[in-house]
Amino acid sequence: MLNKHLSSPDRYALLKNFARQNRANMTLAEQVLWERVRGHQLGYTFLRQCPIFDYIVDFICRDKALIIEVDGAYHLERDQAEDDQVRQHDLEHIGFQVIRFTNEEVLFNTEEVVNQIKITLDNL
Repeated sequence: MLNKHLSSPDRYALLKNFARQNRANMTLAEQVLWERVRGHQLGYTFLRQCPIFDYIVDFICRDKALIIEVDGAYHLERDQAEDDQVRQHDLEHIGFQVIRFTNEEVLFNTEEVVNQIKITLDNL
């Protein structure tokens, strides 16, 4: 299992507070996916809005080093897409696999999203 406090101690405290706020204000898509992955439903423990490195990830399965990101429309904007690429590279560089889904995929194709997560978990 990877170290859970990969960010510097001073940044971790700040990120932890932001993560707490994010958990209280999840998007509808994040709420829908959380209901499907929480409580060991897929055979593994997932955390939501978790500080890792210098980022807050939407969902993480530490046992499998899997991060799941749920992207809203603003992730299509050029600057955000570039930031997402850097973020994903950084997370993969420290040993995580990152999979991404759009809000629409989660909301309108929930079963397919969950199946893709199961397949990814089985292959890690």
